[in-house]
Amino acid sequence: MKVLDRDFTDTQLLRVLGVRQVATTIFNYTVGSGIFALPAIAVARLGTAAPLSYLVCMLSMALTLLCIAEAGSRVAVTGGVYAYIEAALGPLIGFAAGVLLFLVGLFGGAAVAVLFAHSVATLFGMHSPAAIDALIVGIIAVFALINVRGVQQSARLMEAITIIKVLPLLGFIVAGAWFVHPGNWHWSTLPPAAALFGTAGVVIFAFTGIESALAPSGEMRSPARTVPLASFLALGAATALYLAIQWVALGIRGLSLAEPSVTPLADATAVFAGSAGRSLMIVAASISMLGYMSANVLSTPRALFAFARDGFLPEALARAHGRFHTPHVAIITHCSVMALLALTGTFEHLAISSNLSAFVVYILCALSVLRLRSRGVRLEARPWVIAGGPLVPLAACLANAWLIRATGDADDWLSLGAAILVALLLFAVRAARLRA
Repeated sequence: MKVLDRDFTDTQLLRVLGVRQVATTIFNYTVGSGIFALPAIAVARLGTAAPLSYLVCMLSMALTLLCIAEAGSRVAVTGGVYAYIEAALGPLIGFAAGVLLFLVGLFGGAAVAVLFAHSVATLFGMHSPAAIDALIVGIIAVFALINVRGVQQSARLMEAITIIKVLPLLGFIVAGAWFVHPGNWHWSTLPPAAALFGTAGVVIFAFTGIESALAPSGEMRSPARTVPLASFLALGAATALYLAIQWVALGIRGLSLAEPSVTPLADATAVFAGSAGRSLMIVAASISMLGYMSANVLSTPRALFAFARDGFLPEALARAHGRFHTPHVAIITHCSVMALLALTGTFEHLAISSNLSAFVVYILCALSVLRLRSRGVRLEARPWVIAGGPLVPLAACLANAWLIRATGDADDWLSLGAAILVALLLFAVRAARLRA
């Protein structure tokens, strides 16, 4: 197997994504299904102190985002964080990170596909397993077709979905604010650190996605400017939206928000808007999931493209469509595997696997920043540099390591270790074949 020239393969792709399109991609990744379901989980674990978990997530993601932004301003080839880590820490660690990054998007996309199918089934009263399976396969196939036909079409679709899905959430905040009971926000003591970080480790599913959304680096205009600006715009907007939704939902329902329900925000809306409002929120949740899946299918297959470009996977995965200039083989392969996982897995298992893989990738990206600095790696434009020397990258490593410990159990850590081991073995096999 030959190693493809990354300059040649990346020049087959069009650099058409600017700050607006990249920020929209990130926003669609972060504001997905999580915000419609996780507020209830946060209240069940922390009671009225639930908003604190979002602040922990915001702090951890901000530290990580600073590292991703600097690395992205220094390295600009398709593959995103995988390419950053590979350029800094070498092909072995880069490949392991790339596998984990792909799993983040793969498991996350499958989990959201499952939730989307169940939400639509609930809305229309279709509870047959066959109907749910058909919804899963159908929606993934639609997004595969859209993305094969062109990256610009997918970006325009995400911009439209963003506008449609945000309006009901803003309406929930504005209208629901008139029905909150301030007493529902009262809490007298801080929750234990273990409970706070353990909850944040689950809630952060609503924040992850930046690392996958930056995968089309080889299709961005002026990445030294686009990556940091788009990342911070998206994270700031998503955090503000999350906190407002959590506080309004908690203010309306109090601790009863933690009662078992697949649609906690829709149930809160029903308090002041009746059944029509509840249905509207379910529709908004479904549209939000569509936005997440659109961003997922745009970004995650580029990791497969990068693997093949660098000689770790079959060359066919690095082919670009002759007419549409998209990595069509990688897109179709990713969507096929995602559909299989969605048909056979559960949301909880897929979400946990996605989160733990993301934490490891974040740690490696933080370490990569230190290495890229020491080697002086940069683009033609001046890189964006984090103030404070090594403090922020080291803090990002510690925060993500703590989240790994607080979120997973022994079985989860074993599965994560097995995934890393498989990645290293695959690298060794490919390296041996390349030498042969």
